[in-house]
Amino acid sequence: MRRTRILTAVLALAAGLLAGTPPALAADSTAKVSLAADTYTWKNARIDGGGFVPGIVFNRKEKNLAYARTDIGGAYRWQESSKTWTPLLDSVGWTDWGHTGVVSLASDAVDPNKVYAAVGTYTNSWDPGNGAVLRSSNRGASWQKTDLPFKLGGNMPGRGMGERLAVDPNKNSVLYLGAPSGKGLWRSTDSGVSWSQVANFPNVGNYQQDPSDTSGYASDNQGVVWVTFDESTGTSGNATKTVYVGVADLQNSVYRSTDAGATWTRLAGQPTGYLAHKGVLDAAGGYLYLSYSDKGGPYDGGKGQVWRYATATGTWTNISPVAEADTYYGFSGLTVDRQKPGTVMATAYSSWWPDTQIFRSTDSGATWTKAWDYSSYPNRANRYTMDVSSSPWLTWGANPSPPEQAPKLGWMTESLEIDPFNSNRMMYGTGATLYGTENLTNWDSGGQFTIKPMVQGLEETAVNDLASPPSGAPLLSALGDIGGFRHTDLTKVPSMMFTSPNFTTTTSLDFAETNPNTVVRVGDLDSGPHIAFSTDNGANWFAGSDPSGVSGGGTVAAASDGSRFVWSPGGAGVQYTTGFGSSWSASSGIPAGAIVESDRVDPRTFYGFKSGKFYVSTDGGATFTASAATGLPAGDSVRFKALPGVKGDVWLAGGASDGAYGLWHSTNAGTSWTKLSNVDQADTIGFGKAAAGASYQTLYTSAKIGGVRGIFRSTDKGASWTRINDDAHQFGWTGAAITGDPRVYGRVYVSTNGRGVIYGDTSDTGGGGGTDPTDPPDPTPTGACAVTYKITNQWSGGFQADVQLSNTGSSAWTGWSLGWTFPNAQTVSQTWNAESTQSGSTVTAKNVGWNANVAAGSSVSFGFTGSWSGTNAKPAAFKLGDQACTVA
Repeated sequence: MRRTRILTAVLALAAGLLAGTPPALAADSTAKVSLAADTYTWKNARIDGGGFVPGIVFNRKEKNLAYARTDIGGAYRWQESSKTWTPLLDSVGWTDWGHTGVVSLASDAVDPNKVYAAVGTYTNSWDPGNGAVLRSSNRGASWQKTDLPFKLGGNMPGRGMGERLAVDPNKNSVLYLGAPSGKGLWRSTDSGVSWSQVANFPNVGNYQQDPSDTSGYASDNQGVVWVTFDESTGTSGNATKTVYVGVADLQNSVYRSTDAGATWTRLAGQPTGYLAHKGVLDAAGGYLYLSYSDKGGPYDGGKGQVWRYATATGTWTNISPVAEADTYYGFSGLTVDRQKPGTVMATAYSSWWPDTQIFRSTDSGATWTKAWDYSSYPNRANRYTMDVSSSPWLTWGANPSPPEQAPKLGWMTESLEIDPFNSNRMMYGTGATLYGTENLTNWDSGGQFTIKPMVQGLEETAVNDLASPPSGAPLLSALGDIGGFRHTDLTKVPSMMFTSPNFTTTTSLDFAETNPNTVVRVGDLDSGPHIAFSTDNGANWFAGSDPSGVSGGGTVAAASDGSRFVWSPGGAGVQYTTGFGSSWSASSGIPAGAIVESDRVDPRTFYGFKSGKFYVSTDGGATFTASAATGLPAGDSVRFKALPGVKGDVWLAGGASDGAYGLWHSTNAGTSWTKLSNVDQADTIGFGKAAAGASYQTLYTSAKIGGVRGIFRSTDKGASWTRINDDAHQFGWTGAAITGDPRVYGRVYVSTNGRGVIYGDTSDTGGGGGTDPTDPPDPTPTGACAVTYKITNQWSGGFQADVQLSNTGSSAWTGWSLGWTFPNAQTVSQTWNAESTQSGSTVTAKNVGWNANVAAGSSVSFGFTGSWSGTNAKPAAFKLGDQACTVA
């Protein structure tokens, strides 16, 4: 399963959203802007992971101090007490959005309070800014920045190699940075404040993934890719004499200095035909270990080797875990056990099928064992067990045939680190999460070690669209790489992403405003349908059919009553259908590629926008007519929404700094528009519960107002605005989607490009008199009931179950509480669509706010993941309060 990282902002940013001067605005003496932030609390709607973790760095001096870097989602610090990660780069703002891509991290082994990050997302034109080195003296709580005269590529090919940034372990004022794009090797002698190129370094690299790529993405020279010090060749306060540097050059990949960087030479006798992804020095054992691949990664790589270089004698030894002829992958992840010299591990990072592989040696690479091997093909014998109960979606809902397994051990496994203070703890990054174990040495004794996600707090999804229906789940999301989720509880990881089908990227979703159980989503998929529907608020899905020519998701809109849909897919023109997309008809009067939305009152009214023109359909999407309105943004960096409850009330945000840019409002279905003169620039618009005493819903936008970029709220129809985030909570680029919560005043959901779904809650508890739908009343159910209990997935030590509770009586329930006893001491790990508690073997599941009411003859469903051992028998009896239920 190949998961690619998606930059949702690329097209918009290339159009110039982030550069230049805002358009001149008419003065409005009545406009009011409050730049003092309201008191908001910001959190993630928990997904846990969701993207590539190319680097993990442990501090070599202080126990339990570790950092992780992501390709587009910032950097994180490990919090040992809670076993969670703390985000460190949320202060990166709109203009410097590229600095959320982290190409390298370095933790100071002399002063553990100091940490450095080399940041920048793209080396080509997609990122308008140069790279920078950030330095912190308080473990990333705050940063100072030195801008570089070149770009860095946290999301470029080769980003799993490294680390490119390194601190001299003897003289910590000295740092090195390997640069891409032919910029060479750079050095700082003042703790990262200033940098200069190492002029005598002989090789700037020459490897390009694809020299023919005209975009500059795959054709960039991957440059100087890692720096490693031999700490045994220096003394405290004096620069380390021996430094090794890796270069992206298939023939000349390793260089060394033995005089603290004064001179450099190509290391004699080194392997050729490969790139050295990692160089890890074990000073105690006297070896430099190197993992090689024929490609730069993180996706590609067909051959590889692992080598050992004896630093005292200059002897090279091929210690590859398998013969080169038997590899179909490259090696990258590489680590040594600092407590046990001679113990080394490596990964087959590009082994996509049937799984990645991890190798371990306890004799300096003379012999190796594998994390898994074939017992008799296609059956596998694993040295590990996997427990993904904390992130059950990591199975992808798959039930693969051997030798594949679900969940997978991983893919894109370029980061692998043994804790330098704890031989039992190892962490490694994948394309979807960060895994770890705390009983690693079981590997050596013949037992099994347990792998679990060690990723809580590290959120790395790119968000394309968000929806908060008036009933049902409070949040539905459209995400890059992992499709999207239905959150019934923002503080818990959902059990599964959207499936049936499972889009690699969901590009757009919508629900029927007056029938929120009807939901539609569209997205990208290598093969299969690009549209899916749900009739139970996104809990379950079924695929629709594609019109001819569809190649991508595009945007989609649901009629207010769910009776019809309009779809603007990639590769084809705008289409409409009645029902659930069994057949489609071409819409007329609207160009292909238009953005489409629906009126939230009239089920036959739909809207579209393309290249400065607004379009309206009043016949269910069959025909569209262009509005005569002018002055709207000329490009397609636009997002617009119709207000729930008011026909023809539409808001439009977007534009570019070289033209019209801002926020517009129409009260006549787009016939005419009024531009808000108190908004400099705006990129998103959303609605939420009205404030107490207000007659209009609350507006939310990611915008520039009063010369300040931020997240803003208006409770008076845009007459005045309050910035609700602050400089410590900017989250980079937030221009894809925003929505308020229609049930909780002040709550806003914000998209990010790599930091997941952020939501904010105000401290103004009296604002809207709202209640949190995830805090249900205590139920007092009565009446006849029936239960169906089904185990839907089971793996070693864990399982997933669905429960359907039916009201077979004659009266409606206004709340419910279902109890049962497990026969084999099973335990519930995580529940969705219900709140659960467990005492011993007894479990009680209660309704959440949105599914409390169950009419006579109706049913409600919920699910959970749990753990088991021995046997996993089903409960024999269930009770609704004190009433025994029939068991189906």
